[in-house]
Amino acid sequence: MRLSKYVAHCGICSRRQATEYIKAGHVKVNGQVEKNPAIEIQSSDVVMFKDEVIKIVEKKVYLLLNKPKNTVTTLKDEKGRRTVIDLVRSKTDERIFPVGRLDRNTTGLLILTNDGDLANRLAHPKYEVRKIYQATLDKELSQNHFDEIKKGFELEDGPVQVDKISYIHNNPKEIGLEIHIGRNRIVRRIFEHFGYHVVKLDRVFYGGLTKKDLPRSFSRHLTEKELIMLRHFKA
Repeated sequence: MRLSKYVAHCGICSRRQATEYIKAGHVKVNGQVEKNPAIEIQSSDVVMFKDEVIKIVEKKVYLLLNKPKNTVTTLKDEKGRRTVIDLVRSKTDERIFPVGRLDRNTTGLLILTNDGDLANRLAHPKYEVRKIYQATLDKELSQNHFDEIKKGFELEDGPVQVDKISYIHNNPKEIGLEIHIGRNRIVRRIFEHFGYHVVKLDRVFYGGLTKKDLPRSFSRHLTEKELIMLRHFKA
């Protein structure tokens, strides 16, 4: 098994993130830093991540969290702030990680798992995982800017194409946005580009999952039907 796949199967992160960790020198094999993600790992090898021995997990865990505000999407926080892991500790004893990120003050759906393959699938751009956000702006979104966002435009890191945009309940300050791109802070940056500040941002739909019967700050295990859907949706 390749090192990047091994790390991902240990419940650390997705395979893409594992490759980044390895290249950054965070992984050791038999006591030596190994920066080649493609090296083959044997059953007798000892693999360490940040000086902690890691092993492939036998029990896979899949949680859906309705993330609240003032919660960081990390495993732990050096500033002592509440993390998404703090909210799900009672649900599993396994090491799990969040798939992707939501800003500290962004609320809504977040998947946490120790399945690196599924995390890689959900995060990979080619699968175009649908996400729907509801954004509250500091002022009304003009029709001109609405049309520009709908048409597509350029940011400093490349083109932006949304799938759908709408006014919620005909309120120009309340915007529904469906996207499949996953670049950092992309929704906030879309509106900031046109001079708007996002007061509230909530992810209400993620890859076919919704917040139905899942109050803010609560989490639940995904059903087998949901897992089949996430594993087999078409690119």
